[in-house]
Formats: sequence, structure tokens, C-alpha cells
Amino acid sequence: MKVGVPREIKSDEYRVAMLPVGVLELVQAGHAVIVEKGAGQGSGIADAEYQAAGAVLASEPSEVFAQADMIVKVKEPQASEWPLLRAGQVVFTYFHFAADASLTQAILESGVTAIAYETLRDPRGGLPLLTPMSEVAGRMSIQEGAKFLERPQEGRGILLSGVPGVAPAEVAILGGGVVGSNAAKVAAGLGASVRILDVNLDRLRYLDDIMPPNVTTLYSDRHTILESIERADLVVGAVLITGARAPRLVRREDLARMKNGSVIVDVAVDQGGCIETTRPTTHRQPTYVVDGVVHYCVANMPGAVGRTSTYALCNVTLPYVLQICKRGWRALADSDPGIAEGVNMHQGRVTNRAVAETFGLPYQPLSAA
Repeated sequence: MKVGVPREIKSDEYRVAMLPVGVLELVQAGHAVIVEKGAGQGSGIADAEYQAAGAVLASEPSEVFAQADMIVKVKEPQASEWPLLRAGQVVFTYFHFAADASLTQAILESGVTAIAYETLRDPRGGLPLLTPMSEVAGRMSIQEGAKFLERPQEGRGILLSGVPGVAPAEVAILGGGVVGSNAAKVAAGLGASVRILDVNLDRLRYLDDIMPPNVTTLYSDRHTILESIERADLVVGAVLITGARAPRLVRREDLARMKNGSVIVDVAVDQGGCIETTRPTTHRQPTYVVDGVVHYCVANMPGAVGRTSTYALCNVTLPYVLQICKRGWRALADSDPGIAEGVNMHQGRVTNRAVAETFGLPYQPLSAA
């Protein structure tokens, strides 16, 4: 099989979808790898390292897409890449279809087989390809939130940890999954007073056991959400419904209850955001203010720490790439329901129920495709 690794072109995206060691393993297994020149630059990986591992370097993205049977990326294909896709090609990347109707339509029309990192499940029901980036984003949410609480960034002028004689910041985290728990660890470690809200009581019991004393777990309902955002200096949106649009937990009118200069970091922006006033931003222009509340809604947060994120991501994606190349995606999906869940589209049909329901599109189970 020919595997293509294009350079990521989304704004401020510094990750790359494959390490030189991945190229080496694929080549040794008898496959060919085409890497676009400069693809690893943002992660500190030189073209020469890919070449030494056995990759063929391509000068233009069109060369990569034209030659590859499978495209391996980090972020969803951008508009300029849509015309380069062709029917029968496999694209293995983060798609987050629920947040982008135009992307959904473009991929449907292309006829590719879209295998989404964010919906593929392991035998335990976990999301192995989403987890490492959720860990990065969760930890970054506090790092970025702390920065934008500073007064020059239009924040309240709050130090997250406080100092002796001055209370620490109040942090409310909506969602106790991978993003939320990692955000809580960092916020608690800095000394903030932290609340985690979730609807899964078993998860809350687990978090209550492992978190330090400055973390409180609360059942998430409308009343508790409103009370928590009123108290909070920093709110982290960390809600995930796999493949579907994130639920809107904070409405536009709720912002009036929040402190002037408080900060929202909506990590759920990739799935449409769990705050009604969320809209995607970039690392170059990461924030905007609505009703006195600073919104940080960067849709590719881990891209800012490209080297860490690339290694964390490739550690988990490479085994799947090797298996797809060895056995073919269809054989894998037929033998493993978790991999089948990763197949969101095939030959112009939506094969993921959550994506279909988000846009009111016909759903066709992969077994019937």
C-alpha cells in the first residue's frame, strides 16, 4: 500500500501525522510512504530524517494525494485539499464532522473512506486515538486560561494559585472525562479551587477518590452549572458525545451571571462547543470577548505544542496504520466493531449514526455499505 503524509495546512497547526520511525516500520513491511517536504518542520523533524527512514519526498501536496492509497493526517482536510481527494481513497485523521457541515458534504461527495480518529474505539470501549490529544488539551486549557486571566489579556487580573492572604481562583470544569480530569489535575496542582461537573456518578466517585482536597465533584444539572459559572474565574468546557455535536450547557444569557473578565476555555469547540457563544478561533487570534467574558476557543489546541503532541499522537496511531496496510481497512472493520465505529463515511454514505443524526442525513450501517 502507498501511504501519503501531507503537510498540515490548518492555521497554526504544527503537528505531523507520522514520525520517521513509522515510515521505517511501514517500509520494512513492504509499503511505500510519500511525505510532503516540510511536513515535520513544525515538530522539529527534518525532511532528511524521513528520507533516511525510506520515505519518498514530494514537493507538492497534489503529488501526495495523487499517489497515496491512504492519506494519514492530523486535522481534517482543508477546503484547498478537498479537490485532491478521490473516490476509493482512505483518509485516516481527525474529522470532527459534527462541527462542520461543509466538510461533511465535501467528504461525502469525494467518495473517500473517512476513518476518524475521534470515534475509533478499543476493545474496552475507550477512544485510544482521541485520548492523548484530550490529555494535551486538558492540561493546556489551564495553562491558557491562567494566561488570559491576566489583566493585559482582558482578564480579571487573577493569579490562579492566589498567594498567602489572598484566595486562589475558582475553576469550574464542565465534564469529567479525559479533558476534564487532566484540566483538574493541573488547576489543582497550581492551587486553584476546582469544581468538576459530570452526569456520570461512577465517574464522579472515581474522580473524588483520586483528586486532591481542593477538587470538588458535583452532579451536573442546570442549577449546578449556573451556580458554578457564577463563582468561577475560569470555566473549562470539556464535554464529549462521541461523533455528535456537543450539548450547549451554557447559554448566551447565562454570561450575564459570570464575573466581568472571567475566562471560558471551550475545549469542546471541535465538536461545536458546549457554550452557546463559542466560535472557533486560532492560535494567532485565540480570544474574543462577549458580555465581558473572555472566550478562548482554539480548535486545534494541541497544535501549539507540536512536538509533544506529534509524538503522543503517533504513538497510538501507528499500530492502526500498520494493521490497515497489512490487512485492509474493511477486514479490520469486519473483525473489530471498535474499528468499524471509526469509519464515518464510505463511498458517499454516512456510516456513523451520530454524524448522520447531527445533519439529518441518511444513515447506512457499514455492514450494509
